[in-house]
Amino acid sequence: MRTAWLQRGWLAWMLWPLSLMYGAMVRLRQQGFRRGWFHSDRLPVPVIVVGNLVAGGAGKTPLVIALVQHLQAQGIAVGVISRGYGRRSTSCVRVLAKMPVADVGDEPALIHQRTGAPVVVGHPRILAGKMLLAQVPPIQILVCDDGLQHLALQRDLDIGVFDDRGVGNGFLLPAGPLREAWPRSLDLLLHTGAHPSFAGLTARRSLGATAIRADGSTVLLAELAHAHSHPLLALAAIAQPETFFAMLREQGVPLADTLSLPDHYDFSSYQRILDKRYSLICTEKDAVKLWPIRPDALAVSLVFEPEPAFWAAFDQQIHRLLASYHHAHGHTTS
Repeated sequence: MRTAWLQRGWLAWMLWPLSLMYGAMVRLRQQGFRRGWFHSDRLPVPVIVVGNLVAGGAGKTPLVIALVQHLQAQGIAVGVISRGYGRRSTSCVRVLAKMPVADVGDEPALIHQRTGAPVVVGHPRILAGKMLLAQVPPIQILVCDDGLQHLALQRDLDIGVFDDRGVGNGFLLPAGPLREAWPRSLDLLLHTGAHPSFAGLTARRSLGATAIRADGSTVLLAELAHAHSHPLLALAAIAQPETFFAMLREQGVPLADTLSLPDHYDFSSYQRILDKRYSLICTEKDAVKLWPIRPDALAVSLVFEPEPAFWAAFDQQIHRLLASYHHAHGHTTS
C-alpha cells in the first residue's frame, strides 16, 4: 500500500471515492471543534504538538526527543504526553524505568529513556496531561508526541514532520497517505529526508558512532566488521526499515541479512530472533522491546540534527509562549 500511495495509479483511483468520504468526515469533525459542537480542553501550560500529516513514521519521535533535550538545556521543565500506540493497557500510565514496554508503548519508553523527562501515556491526551501536571510539578511546557489530528486537546504550537515521501500522491486515506487535506496551517514544518519536495526547514538524520547492548557495553560501528564471529542480522520494526539498513551499509557495517517487521512489532511473538547463529543489530526503538529476549542485541542510536534556522524559529515561538502564559497568570518573565 505504501508504494501505491506514492503515485496515482489504478489502485489509488479505485480507492479515491472512499477517500472523498473520509475527507468529508474529517472536515465535519474539524468544523465541529471550530464551532464548539465538540468539546476541547486547554491545559494551564503551553502545549507543543509534533505529528505527521501522512500515515507512517517520518521522524516524529526523534524530533520529540530533540525538542525535549533542547528545552532541558535551557533549564525549562518539560513533560511529554502520548497515546502510547500499541500498548496493552488503556488507562493513563506514567512511564517509569524498567516498566514493561507493552504497558506504555515503545516510543514513549524510548523518549523517557533518552531524555529522562516525565512521560505519561493516555487517551484522551488531556487526561494524560492533567495526570502529568498533577504528579510532576512544576512543568512549564508539555510536548505531545503525535496528535495533530487530536483536536480535543488545544495546542499552542503545531509542528509537522515530513520525509522524502512528502504528501505522496496527494490523496487522503485510503487512496493516499494523507490523514487530512494538504496544505494546512502549521507553525513549523520540518523535512527529515534528504530530498524535500516542498518548502520547509530541514533536519539531518545519521547513525551514532557506537552500538550499545542491554548491559551498557558498547562497540564502535567501525569495528563491527571484525568484532563479531557470528554474521550480523539487521532488523527493524519501524515505518521505513530499509532506511535504517541503508544507513548501516553506508557506515560499512557488514550485514549478512535484514529483517523488516511491521511498525511497533511485538518481538516476543517472533522466534527467528532467538536464532543464535546471528548477532542482532537494531534501532533504539526496537531495542526497548528486543532486549528482554536478546540482551546481546546491538542498538544503534539516531543522531537527529535540525538546521539552525529551525531552532531559531522554535526558540522565538517558545519565548513568546512562555511570556504570554506568565503574563496571563500574573507572573513576570526574566
